[in-house]
Amino acid sequence: MEEWIMSVGTLSDQVLDRLSQMLDNPTRGWRQLADAFSEQPIFRCSESELTSCSLQVLSAAGSPGRALLARLADRSCSLDFLVRCLRKMDHQEAVQYLTTTLAELIRITVQPQTQQVTAGGRVVLTCRASGPPGLGYQWFRGKEEILDETGSSPELVLCPSVPAHQGPYICRVHHGGNFIFSQWAHVRFVQTAGPSPGCSSTLFPGSASGLRIIHQPQSKAVSEGDSLLLECNAEANPPVQYEWYHNMLPMTQQKTRSLKIPCVTTAHRGQYRCKVFNLYHETWSDTAKITIGPSSITDASWVEVDRGLDSKEVHRSNYGLGIRQLQQTVNPPSSVKNFYATDKVALLIGNMNYLYHTQLCAPIADVHELTNLLRQMDFKVVSLLDLNWQEMHSAVTEFLLLLDKGVYGLLYFAGHGYENYGNSFMVPIDAPTSYTSKHCLCVQNILTRMQKKQTGLNVLLLDMCRKRNLYDDVIVRPGLLKVTANIVFGYATCVDAEAYEVKREDVSNGIFISFLKRRVCEDEKVTVMLDRVAEDMGRCDITRGRQALELRSNLSERRSLTDQIQTAECSASHSARNLQWAVAHVLPKSLCLQFDCGVKVQLGFAAEFSNVMVIYTRILEKPKEIVSCSAQLTDFPGDVDIDLKKSNQDTLLEAGSLLLIKENLPSPEVPSLYTRIRCLQRLRTELTFTTCLHYTYSNMDNEVEERKPVTVGKPLVSKLNLHDPRPPQASSASSSFSLDSFNVPESSSCASVGSASDAWSYHAQSDPSTASSRSANIPEETDGEFFDAPQPLVTSKSLPHNQINDTTYKFSDMYHFHSH
Repeated sequence: MEEWIMSVGTLSDQVLDRLSQMLDNPTRGWRQLADAFSEQPIFRCSESELTSCSLQVLSAAGSPGRALLARLADRSCSLDFLVRCLRKMDHQEAVQYLTTTLAELIRITVQPQTQQVTAGGRVVLTCRASGPPGLGYQWFRGKEEILDETGSSPELVLCPSVPAHQGPYICRVHHGGNFIFSQWAHVRFVQTAGPSPGCSSTLFPGSASGLRIIHQPQSKAVSEGDSLLLECNAEANPPVQYEWYHNMLPMTQQKTRSLKIPCVTTAHRGQYRCKVFNLYHETWSDTAKITIGPSSITDASWVEVDRGLDSKEVHRSNYGLGIRQLQQTVNPPSSVKNFYATDKVALLIGNMNYLYHTQLCAPIADVHELTNLLRQMDFKVVSLLDLNWQEMHSAVTEFLLLLDKGVYGLLYFAGHGYENYGNSFMVPIDAPTSYTSKHCLCVQNILTRMQKKQTGLNVLLLDMCRKRNLYDDVIVRPGLLKVTANIVFGYATCVDAEAYEVKREDVSNGIFISFLKRRVCEDEKVTVMLDRVAEDMGRCDITRGRQALELRSNLSERRSLTDQIQTAECSASHSARNLQWAVAHVLPKSLCLQFDCGVKVQLGFAAEFSNVMVIYTRILEKPKEIVSCSAQLTDFPGDVDIDLKKSNQDTLLEAGSLLLIKENLPSPEVPSLYTRIRCLQRLRTELTFTTCLHYTYSNMDNEVEERKPVTVGKPLVSKLNLHDPRPPQASSASSSFSLDSFNVPESSSCASVGSASDAWSYHAQSDPSTASSRSANIPEETDGEFFDAPQPLVTSKSLPHNQINDTTYKFSDMYHFHSH
């Protein structure tokens, strides 16, 4: 491979600024880059030069990384060596950005055009490009390089032309090892009435090819659901024909001068060109770039995912689909209500990572968003991801233990599912390829058990497929339902139909939750709220005819999810419910580890879901003689799920946490490393791991390592031992813990851990009445005595980077969840 001869100095200020931003960090930044460059003496920086770079932070606009890049440019450092050093320090973000930028440095501004010529005529093929100084040109006919005097210039001249010149031509524009090819141009010979004198032009008026485009298609920006019109008009004799191309692929149905798409989606974004030709001539129009703006649900890609037995992705054409701007709704004034709940509890399950079926994307975001909204209405919420059969059974049993007379119970499930003979079945992640009812959970059976608790309201929201399962011929007969007139079923789709999710690069959403989250907090009867959700979905062009919410209810009273909680007396069962709910949300206390070298490391903990926890490490103190150090976590038990490639990362996003947002952290100037732990429900013993401290002394080149084992007990839902089987009809006595274990005094008047919002900050050893904000899903850092007050690790938004209003989706495919 040829070496890039371009220097760092050829990069634009914009590129240098972006690179310097990536390098201005202490862990994988400009100092590490300087160390990598030191292998070449010419680029080695002295201590004073490094000090000069670091002092740039004293200036408001100063950048140590930019200062280092300037020194490299002064020493004529090649871009090839810069990329090699970035790869050496494993700075993948900078490598990708720089290589992409280099590929874009060379741009072809004039493409060679197909031409017709007679023998002895003159042909000039032109290719011009912009880019760094010293661009080179190479012309090829087919695979054969043209070595004559014009074969290395922007204009290839064939004069006098001979039949051997006929064929396809292409130009390679290069700068060192970086290059780009032009489009192909064809030279065709035609017969004329007489010979052409000397090197004359071709014998067609109007232009060199005898064809002239008089109206070029124009670039434009349109919104999702708008119509798109592109026009290309040309003059020639005989009359021309038109062929439209999208991203260099032919659009077989577009054969006229006007390209019309009545309802665009983001699948239609990209570059459009029109090929204009007749019997003798052919040319191409200018390129029109079409950008698609966001819609109200978002600019996202639809992907139909099979949530049934075959687990195959099916991609369907989405021409004609679109989405219109949805009008914002205003909650009408609430009327006087006399209904209330004795408590409100919810179990939310999102299954994504199936072992034998199509992987899903949306449940993680859907569960997180619905958790936030339900907590705003004082629901006690247990949110769980990726449960197998046993864990789902145990989770439902624990959920039922939270129910009692007058309690509002809500069950939400997102994942694969099916419906047979009127019964709905939720599919665990370990269900076999040809699963049947014995491998799944019947929703109607759960409802029967809920009714035995004399609940005040039973809401079941099923965001899954309702296709028939042909592998399952068993007719399940759940227990008889009582006529309680308090049941509400909200199905994300109709009988024998699919449900859809919106796929995005970072976080995906299901269509059901995309609409439900706009309405769920309305102070209306539950059925009225869901009816409005159904109407919203019906007004959306892209869901019309594909997915429609189905509501089944016998609710006779005007009960709402926003109803207040009123406990007539502080019963032991109410206290037990609070404690039982809280035990699934207890985080370990923050730890401070003192290492022999004098370094003090803090470990903090935050909950993303009831079974997903993030651990962060911070260096609180280090001796002056230690120039660099970092604390990393390792040696986790095999029960939990750790992505080793994403552990000990500089940011939450790099650690795989798309929903936690790094805001309001104490001492934000102190860098942290983040590790995300999933599937805590499978933890059978206490959570143990090792904190590995790596540090370097100022007078030593070798890195030193110290290790300390850490035990933090059983965090969050791991205390419930969901991996253990439960009795078929478990009572409160069969729970995995008892009220007595919390030592609640008999004389205590309502010795509970507080309301639904309290348990994120609850500790068995601390004051159980400590309350935190209930406005959102805000699991708190357990920072202990190192900071004055606990600070929230996440905000009320469930999407990263505070861009919930600016986030753009891509509608291109759909996942359908049908069963075969």
